[in-house]
Amino acid sequence: MTRGHRTISGTLVIATHNPGKLREMRDLLSRYGIDAVSAGELGLSEPEETGTSFAANARIKARAATQADGRPAFADDSGLVVEALDGEPGIHSARLAGPDKDFTRAMETIEARLQERGARTPAQRHAHFVSALCVAWPDGHCEEFEGRIDGTLVWPPRGTKGFGYDPMFLPDGHARTFGEMTAEEKHGLPPHGKGLSHRARAFMTLAEACLVR
Repeated sequence: MTRGHRTISGTLVIATHNPGKLREMRDLLSRYGIDAVSAGELGLSEPEETGTSFAANARIKARAATQADGRPAFADDSGLVVEALDGEPGIHSARLAGPDKDFTRAMETIEARLQERGARTPAQRHAHFVSALCVAWPDGHCEEFEGRIDGTLVWPPRGTKGFGYDPMFLPDGHARTFGEMTAEEKHGLPPHGKGLSHRARAFMTLAEACLVR
């Protein structure tokens, strides 16, 4: 346990309406005996994400959920950062998919923009995923952590596993996209997994600081 951090226990509200994120978060937390209920399951509204960074938006979501429910809340804000697109879609990654969460269309949009800029070789298509995690308590206390994984964008997308932009993201040092990896391969924690994904990397930092196994 890292000194100075608050320990997480009991039930956490996961501040998400995204079923893919919910599955990953619930799986990660269950290994530490933490029960989780989502904001969607509780019928909580989604706050407006007005932050200018992943960390700020994670904080907004976690604070809104803990204030609405009265229990500690856990939020993730994550996205794809594409170098050739000046960092876009970044914090707008989910919004690019539109209200119907059409990530096939979002990936097509990113590919079109890359083609417009002549980004066709792997060296021109570097990208990374970022995950900012925040745990907020009703008294205003927050714990914040961040993880990142670098890779290259491929086209056409490969694989039907995962969610979001996973099928077009090839992590450095691997031959398969996130969309081709099992959940255990993507976000499994040691000793069974390698904590590969951005969310798993952020979570391992959080676990070291705030969770007791």
